[in-house]
Formats: sequence, C-alpha cells, structure tokens
Amino acid sequence: MFKKILIANRGEIALRVICACKELGIPTVAVYSEADRNSLHVRFADEAVCIGPPRSADSYLNVASIISAAEITGAEAIHPGYGFLAESSYFAGVCEASNLTFIGPRPDVISLMGDKNRARARMRELGLAVLPGSEVITSEEEALREAERIGYPVIVKASAGGGGRGMRIVSSAEELPHLLRTAQNEAAASFATPDVYVEKYIASPRHIEFQVLGDQHGRVVHLGERECTIQRRHQKLVEESPSTQIDAETRQRVGHQIVVALQEIGYTSAGTIELLMDEKRNLYFLEMNTRIQVEHPVTEMVTSLDLVKNQILIAAGAPIPFEGETMRLSGHSIECRICAEHPVTFAPSAGKITVFHEPGGTGVRVDTAAYAESVIPPYYDSLIAKLIVHGKDRNEAIRRMSRALEMFIIEGISTSIPVQQKIMADPDFQAGNFDTHFLSRFARNGESSS
Repeated sequence: MFKKILIANRGEIALRVICACKELGIPTVAVYSEADRNSLHVRFADEAVCIGPPRSADSYLNVASIISAAEITGAEAIHPGYGFLAESSYFAGVCEASNLTFIGPRPDVISLMGDKNRARARMRELGLAVLPGSEVITSEEEALREAERIGYPVIVKASAGGGGRGMRIVSSAEELPHLLRTAQNEAAASFATPDVYVEKYIASPRHIEFQVLGDQHGRVVHLGERECTIQRRHQKLVEESPSTQIDAETRQRVGHQIVVALQEIGYTSAGTIELLMDEKRNLYFLEMNTRIQVEHPVTEMVTSLDLVKNQILIAAGAPIPFEGETMRLSGHSIECRICAEHPVTFAPSAGKITVFHEPGGTGVRVDTAAYAESVIPPYYDSLIAKLIVHGKDRNEAIRRMSRALEMFIIEGISTSIPVQQKIMADPDFQAGNFDTHFLSRFARNGESSS
C-alpha cells in the first residue's frame, strides 16, 4: 500500500479522496492555489503545499508545481480527482517518468479514449454500436459531404472535447460553414486543438452511462448504469441509478459488451462509458471518461462499493473485490449537483457563504467542501456540493430528495436548489418521461431557463 498520496485537485473531490485515504490509513498531501488557502481539503490533509496563484493554469494545471510538491513531500502516488489533469495522458506519463503512481489508467489508454474519433473507431471494432459520423474534418467541403452522407440534423463536436464545449447542432447545409468555424474556434480555445468531427444528431436523446472498474490482473467489471439526462448547456444537473429505461436484460447485455471491449484495451481503474439512447431505446457509444465521475456517489449508494477506495487499491495492485461481471443494484439513488449559480439564468454566483446548513437523516449524503463563511471563488467550476439520497425505490428517493433540498440552507450566494426542487416536483420527471431538452421545456413554460 502507498505510504503517502498527493491529491492533485481541490474542493469536494479532493476532500472525498482524503476521506478514502484516511479510512485506508494513508497520509495525504493537499495542493492548493492562493485562492484556496482556507479550504477544507487543505485543513484535513496531513500536509499541504501552495502551488501557485488562483488561475488554474498557474496552479491546478501546473504539472511542474504538482510533481515538485509530490517529490518534496515524499508522496508515492497522485490521485487526480476529476477535471483539471485527471484525463491528461501527458500528466499520467510525467508521473510515470517521475516514479509516481498515477491513480488512473495507463497514459496510452487515456490517450486512446480521450480522442473521441479514435475511441469511437476502436469501440466500433470491439462490438459497441456507434452513431454514424465522420473522421476529423479537414475542410468545409469535407464537412458538407459528410453531413450530406449522414443526413441532417448533425452535430459538430470537438475531437478532444467535453462539457458541451466545441459543439454545434446543424440543421441544414446553409448553417454548416458558420457553425463549423464557431465549433473549431471554441475547440481550439478550450482544448488546444481545433479538430472536430460530424456526427448524427439525435433530436430527443437520453444520456445513459455505465460505471466500470478494471484491475491490473486483466479483470473489468461494470456496476450498472446511471441516468444523466437532466442537463443544462450539456452540463449534468441531476443523476440517478438505475435508469427507468434500462431493464435487467439490457443491463446485462450492454454491460457485457462494455466489459469485453475494455478488457481488450487493458483498461484499469474507475471509468465511465457514456451512451446516447434514441427514441427507440437503441444505445450508442458516445465517449469514455477515464476518471472518477462527479456522479459516482449514486453508484456507491446502490452497490455499497467505495469507488475511490477501489481506485486506490487497484493502483496498488489489488484485485477487484468481488466475483462476476457486475454487482446487484439495491434500491434507487439520486444526486443533485448544487451549483453556485442563479437558478433561472444559471449565471455564476461567486462570493461568501453566510449560512450553510446540510440536510441529514436516513439515506441522505452530502459531499462538499463548503461551510459557513467559506468563499466561492470565481476562478473554478461552480459546483459547491453534491446532495445524494437513497431509497428503497425511485418514488421514495424522489420524496427523500425533495425534503433534503428543502432542508438544505445556503445563504449569501445563489444556488441551483430552487430549480432542482421544481424538477423533483415535475410530473414528467416523476413518471420518468424526459430527455436532454427537459430544462428547455421548463424555460418555455416560464419556470426556468437553460
């Protein structure tokens, strides 16, 4: 087992990793920017190192500073959390070259699955259904030809993208040139490469993802699916497990296909296969996230498996701790991402939290690094807490989430809680009748805006 782990992240995920390490008896090192000097992950780690100014490029994305912090504190491994450097094959390679264990997949696997075009091609070879699409687009003329072949509407996507950046929906050939340039410019600004491709656009999709674990002994397992369809601006707002759209036969069949494919590429650590479901319930491979997900707690709640602990144990050489391809899912779990945003406009709301009261009780979990008098800085992601509930079935989980949201008090900044309360009370949501445009329908009804 590792003698010391450095967490190359901040906020609630850094605190989440510290909790897992404490339960495993592993000392931790926190790194922090000047803006996070008073953060809880700094307080609860065994050691803490300031790695730079508030701007991410000067701190949490500064590879040299993070490696130096690991070396001077004697850390043996680095957990990247999610975001920042979590899916950087370069960072994983630097860790390897510095004799530090990167708690995640190998650099070559991160590189393969991080390139959406290569990942789609490889998963198609390995038996997963993939939406019709192009290779990397090299010219406007090629884009027009490929869109005509695929059939409108299409979506232009950044090859190295994520989080909705570098994406544009195109309804006609007349729109394509302008939207292609816009997507390329946004991709270059967000991911340092303008590479984009064209893919068939599903008008009313659902977003389904499968959680996986792979160990260093050649085993891969899946832990069922999560429903991540409730989104605004391609950012997830509510997640749940299991999905109302996936039955036991589909879960077993698709899960097996994913396990076989990931065994073939030698996948290790936690990861997530993201899929789109069309109106006929066909599932298509979308992309893979080669890291722990923000929404991993819903899977933990229905499997009773600590995913972060297992990431660490797998990186240390331990086998997956159960037999078979999957585990039985028990009950139903829902997560609401509580963000520092205006609930109607979704404009960021940085500032000081004056009152912070977490809900509690049976089946309620809060993952957060926020507290009364803490400051939400304007430099990073707006996520301030994750509210997770578990119930014996979906109806109980919805009722439990509704009362937990009502009892979650955050003052001094705006949050997404009001819109999430409306989602829980919505008859279509309660019936499982929604797609990725659900919040847009709210907007048309004058209740919210995405």
